[in-house]
Amino acid sequence: MDFQSVFEDTIFILIFGGVTFLEVTTALYLLLRRANAIAPDVTPPSRLRRWAATLLAATATSHILWVTFICSPTPEYLMILSCLDILFLIIPLSGTLMAMLQDRHRPIWPVVLAIAPIVALTAMGVIFKDDSFYTLMYIYALSLYVLFTIYMLFALRSYGRWLRNNYADLEHKEIFQSLLLIVVFLLAFYIYGSDNGGKFYRYFLQADNILVVCLLLWRVETLQKLEENNSSEAKQAEDFQKAAKSHVIPANIGPLLKVHCEDALLFLQYDLTLAQLAHIIGTNRYYLSQYFAQQGLTYNSYINGLRVGHFIHLYHEAVSSQRIFTVQQLAFESGFNSYSTFSSAFKQKTGKTVTAWMRSAE
Repeated sequence: MDFQSVFEDTIFILIFGGVTFLEVTTALYLLLRRANAIAPDVTPPSRLRRWAATLLAATATSHILWVTFICSPTPEYLMILSCLDILFLIIPLSGTLMAMLQDRHRPIWPVVLAIAPIVALTAMGVIFKDDSFYTLMYIYALSLYVLFTIYMLFALRSYGRWLRNNYADLEHKEIFQSLLLIVVFLLAFYIYGSDNGGKFYRYFLQADNILVVCLLLWRVETLQKLEENNSSEAKQAEDFQKAAKSHVIPANIGPLLKVHCEDALLFLQYDLTLAQLAHIIGTNRYYLSQYFAQQGLTYNSYINGLRVGHFIHLYHEAVSSQRIFTVQQLAFESGFNSYSTFSSAFKQKTGKTVTAWMRSAE
């Protein structure tokens, strides 16, 4: 890299400083502000806000350290700085992504243990002044990043199943978009680790950093904190212990659902959870989830199936009475809080889009 050309590029220096300032101010905003600017009605997990702020602060610190390296570049300092960059990347990024998974608390210590060899390779490279240790460090870090990405793919898949087994409404709860965050960081990691320091790559990295800030801020402020799960791990364990004494699912769950959920139109309640429904019908979440599994359903498909049925009832009632209505209005009256969720659930239940079904119903 031609470090002198970096200092001569005034526009890049301004952008670089602006991006660093953006990261610092966003980190402070996430730490100090409790209300959301993007989604005021959403209460995000405080743990996620702290990890995201840590990630942005670490990235800004990395930028500042790189300025000191450009001023006096040495091979030893490059190895130390690269090691710090990897630590700044993997630990806060892992903590941020795992804080999005709210089905259970995932410790960060396995990640810390996994990156210990990076510190050891850096130390040996500095002591023996051998650049080959830098290559080994980069390869190991890249492999670690790939393994963590694979882990997150499986974790996100499992988390999606958990959401559908426990929640009727998934708005502000799904986190599959976090995969984009992994991809963005992987691009940055690859470019940082390569020796290509051309002007295009320097500017691309700043655009990448801006995307990280925007994506993190949006994700933090639009992810709903699942209060019930965070406060009921002991209750959940108690339910499983009770259920373990008997492998037989109570036979009255179906009739209880009919009386307390279907006939009472309880399914119209927005954000009704599996645990709440289990409490209302007098059973525990384990038995109820097993009951749905035996029926080939998830809790989400059961509730939304009832809502679609209610929509169909309202539609025929409105048509027969010649009442003026909109599809969105009937969807909201049927318990849906999002039209996109309604249209997806409707197609899953009937096999047709709403428009196609209405044509056939005429």
